[in-house]
Order: sequence, then C-alpha cells, then structure tokens
Amino acid sequence: MAASPVIGSFVAADYAVFALMLLVSAAIGVYYAIVGRGQISSREFLMGGQSMTAVPVALSLTASFMSAITVLATPAEVYRYGASYGLFSLSYVLVVVVSSEVFLPVFYRLGITSTYEYLEIRFNRATRLLGTVMFIVQTILYTGIVIYAPALALNQVTGMDLWGAVISTGVVCTFYCTMGGLKAVVWTDVLQVGIMVAGFLSVIIRAVVLQGGVSNILNHAELGGRLNFWDFDASPLRRHTFWTITFGGTFVWTSIYGINQAQVQRYISCKSLTHAKMSLYINLLGLWVIMLCSVFAGLCLYSVYKHCDPWTAGMVSAPDQLMPYMVMDILRDYPGLPGLFVAAAYSGTLSTVSSSVNALAAVTIEDLIKPYIHMSEKHLSWTSKGLSFLYGALCIGMAGIASLMGSLLQAAISIFGIIGGPLLGLFSLGILCPYANATGGLAGLLSGLVMSLWVGIGAQFYPPLPEQSRPLGLTTHGCNFTTAADAFNWTTSPTEPSLYTTVLQQNTAERPFLADNWYSLSYLYFSPIGSLTTLVVGLLVSLLSGGMKLKLEPRVSLMKEDTMLFCFYKLFKERVSDMSVSINNLQDVLSLSTTFLYSFSSHPYLGHETSRKAGPHKKQREQMWKQ
Repeated sequence: MAASPVIGSFVAADYAVFALMLLVSAAIGVYYAIVGRGQISSREFLMGGQSMTAVPVALSLTASFMSAITVLATPAEVYRYGASYGLFSLSYVLVVVVSSEVFLPVFYRLGITSTYEYLEIRFNRATRLLGTVMFIVQTILYTGIVIYAPALALNQVTGMDLWGAVISTGVVCTFYCTMGGLKAVVWTDVLQVGIMVAGFLSVIIRAVVLQGGVSNILNHAELGGRLNFWDFDASPLRRHTFWTITFGGTFVWTSIYGINQAQVQRYISCKSLTHAKMSLYINLLGLWVIMLCSVFAGLCLYSVYKHCDPWTAGMVSAPDQLMPYMVMDILRDYPGLPGLFVAAAYSGTLSTVSSSVNALAAVTIEDLIKPYIHMSEKHLSWTSKGLSFLYGALCIGMAGIASLMGSLLQAAISIFGIIGGPLLGLFSLGILCPYANATGGLAGLLSGLVMSLWVGIGAQFYPPLPEQSRPLGLTTHGCNFTTAADAFNWTTSPTEPSLYTTVLQQNTAERPFLADNWYSLSYLYFSPIGSLTTLVVGLLVSLLSGGMKLKLEPRVSLMKEDTMLFCFYKLFKERVSDMSVSINNLQDVLSLSTTFLYSFSSHPYLGHETSRKAGPHKKQREQMWKQ
C-alpha cells in the first residue's frame, strides 16, 4: 500500500468513543470516592485496605507499565528494528519468578506501605531517603514521557492542540486518583487493559484483511528481515540481540516488578500472600498478550508500508507517529475505530500515570511526612489526596521534557535503567546478603548511580552510530501520491530540533573514544551496570567495615520457607514420608500373612485336605480361618 498524505481525521463517532473511555474512568473514581466516604485511613486510600483479589490486581499490574509507549512506540520499534523485541516475553518469565520468589515474600511479611520503608529497616534512614528521592525523580520523568506520547498521537490524528491534549490526560487521571485511591486505580486499570487489547485488535484485523491474511504479513516480514528473533551476537554494543533483551531486559523489568512502588503497592494490597503471588503469575499472561499484539501490529505496519515508508517520505515527523498514521489510513472508512485506537493509547497512559501518582503519594506520606510530622489518620488521608493532585500537576508539567528525548521507548527504558538499576542492586543486597551493612548499602547505591548516570547521559550526547544500532532497510520507491492543498498535515509545525536529533547529526570525527565503546552500549545494559556495581561495591565496603559481625532479624532477608521451591520440596518430602509409612504397613501385613500361611500349611489338621479330620477339630478350623 502506498502512503498517502491525504489521511482522514476524527469524526463524531471517534470523539464519542474516546470521550466515553474518559467518562467511565472518571466515574470509577467517583464511585469509589462515594463508597469509601466513611474510610479515613490513609492506608485504606493508598493500599485498598489489603482486600484485593488476584485477578483485578493481575490486570492492574499488566496495565501499569503497558502504557501509550507500548501502544505507539513498540510497533514502531518492530517496524524499524525487527520482531526481536518480542523476546522480552522470555525475560518476563524470569522477572515474574524473581519478583514472586525473592522480593514479594519479604515485602508482604513486613506489611509495609512504601517499599523504601524496607531500606530503613534493613540499612538506615539516610539510605531510605536517598532511595525515595531517586524513585520520585525517576517516576516524574517517566510519567512526563507517558503523558506526552498519546498527546502527540492525538495531536497528529485530530489536530487538537498538543498541550490541550496533555492537560486533559493529566486532569482526568489526577481526578480519579485523588477521588478514589488505589481501588479506583486498580479497577480503571482493568477497564483500560480491555480497551488496549480492543484497540490493537481493530488495527490488526483490518491490516490482515487488507494484506490478504496472516501468512502474507509474515512472508513480507521475513523478506524484509523483520523476523530476526535468534540473533546471538554477544557484542554489548548491539541495540537488540537475544542476550541484550533476555539479560538486560530481565534487570530492567525486575526493577519495575520487583521493587518499584507502583507495582509492589498493588500486590501488597492483596488479601493474602497466595493471592499476591497468583496476581504476578496471572499478570504474566496479560504481558504476553499485550506483547504479542504490539509486535504483530509492528509487522502489520511493515507489511502495509513496505514499499513506501511514511517516515522517510516525510508523511510523519517521528517514528512514534507511524501507528496513528496507519490507523487513520486503513480505518478511515470505519467511524469509531480510530477513536478506539486513540482510546487504547490513552488507556495505557491513564493506567500508568494513575499508578505513578498513587505511588508517589504513598512514598511521600510514608517516607517524608510520617517519620517527621505527627498527624491524625484523617489528616493523613486528606494529605494523601492533596499529594495525588500535586503530583498529577507536576507530571503534566514534566511532559514538556519528553519532547527533548528522541525515541520515546528508548527514553522510557533508559530512565528505568539509570535510576531503577542501582535501586534494584540495593534491594537485592539487603534481601540476599545478610552481612551487607548500612555503610556498604549507601556506598553501593551511590557508586551504581554514578556509573549508570555516566553511561546514560553519555549515550544521550553521543548516540550509537547506525552500524551499531543496525536499523533495518526502509524504502520509498513505491510511493505514489500528489500533495493536495487541503491534505491533512502529518508533519509537525517547524520547531527547534530536539537534543537527540541535534546530537545525532554531529560530525562523527568529533566523537571521543568512549563514544563508540562505553556510551554506545545497548540501552538495555544501563540497568545491569547500575545493579551489579551497587552489589559489588556494597559487598566489598560491607566486608571492610565489619559486615560479618552484623546480626540481622530473619524477617528482613529471604528465608528458605519463602520460596515455592522449598514448599514443593517440603510437600514432596511429606509425600515420600507418607509412602514410606504405607510401605512399612504393607510389609507388616505381608509378614503376618506369610506367618499365617506357614502356620496354616504346617498345622497337623489344617495343612492338607487328606490330613483334615472331621469331628472335634471343626470348630478349631473355623476360628483359624476367621483370624
């Protein structure tokens, strides 16, 4: 299909679908505000009263970080670099196992509201405060990107003012977070997962029909080199290979699912540890579904525009606009469906922003207010709502920074790698290493942060060259269009070039030695660098500062009883023990039977028919048979 600049725009049905999604989301917040009107506990507001069950929490876990970046940027990533991105499905398995077996049992046992409370229990207050500040900075930056992404898409497909779209997203999200607390966030997430899948399916089904079936789309992808799953190149400079995604991706997503307040807050809200673990494993199915949809949508994108790339042809100004471009191209004759897709992108944003705002309020209350200011539960509850409002407004303001960050997907994952990596190393140090002390923990965290900031900021100033990131070929030789005077404008109005674009155009001769080695590492390795540096430095400093003499409470570290493997071992041992008892009993029965038969055969009157005599021994025989 040739790209055309004459692309449709939103109609009344599209606006109606989009508005309905916003209305229902806001209504859920109002409902829980009314239902929970008599609840004055800040813990009830922030943790849902620890009454949630596994399934809604699992869907909420899926929605929390499957944002508009997933809906818009992942298909564009597959379109440019191939379907190897789908290997994240393997790293998700490792992430869920590690999170449920290592981090969840400790956090649930301690009954904490903020994950950073653990850092004070395990190390000291200074470590807790530093961890809290790092989380707040990371979350505000990430949330700014998440708000900006769908606003940009909506601006492109409807012509709506960009900042009007940004503010409307933030306002609706902040409203239901402030009104309904965690329960409202979880149930809106459930709604929004459904909308995200429906939006993906509407685009995928139409593309499959247009291209003549799934097999044709896969054939086009194979011919275009997009089915590049099994690239085992060990070079750490390659953007996406089997190793960068499975190893680096596991660190990135464990920092999200294992220790990030937004996720931990959800599974701790479950009514039992079993429900909490179940929620993580059910969430794995949701992650796979969303990943499958986003990767296949990227293959559909390539199949439709394999001969005429809209980005190279100037139809769009950034790769992240490719999906909305295709939506308006292939669904323009189906009123309401473009609105459904944009609602899907916005659903991803609302779920992520609401999670972030609720988590920011929780850590601020628990880590920065409660330890220093005595307040009643009623005042804490109102303060929680006020903080939700404040952080919502702050995240809207931070959306402006997102326009300077180039690729939205890479920027989002880089933020989690740079800040989340050292935090993951610190929590791992505390839970897995019983002789790690406060001095080692703080030194490790600072060292890991310095290392990850060094490589992360260097990568922004000196992005990897194309021969390292290796984007796949795109062509415009099949384009056949004429520009109409009233054509819909898909390129953004002239603006200042972004930092990313400016740096990318630098003369390669000016690049220092580190630019093509250290700064060119795959962005997925930022998290392992921060985590491993924190662990190694933390262990060494702890050993040198008397960590071996440290006496820990067992509850703050991982115990063998916490793991499913130990539970299976214990169950197996009990079954084997029961079987041994049964076998011993059976052996006793067989021994008695043998003794009886021997006695029977050797009895002078009962051994053989010929030796049996009638008369006085008849009653004896009957008694023996009864025995």
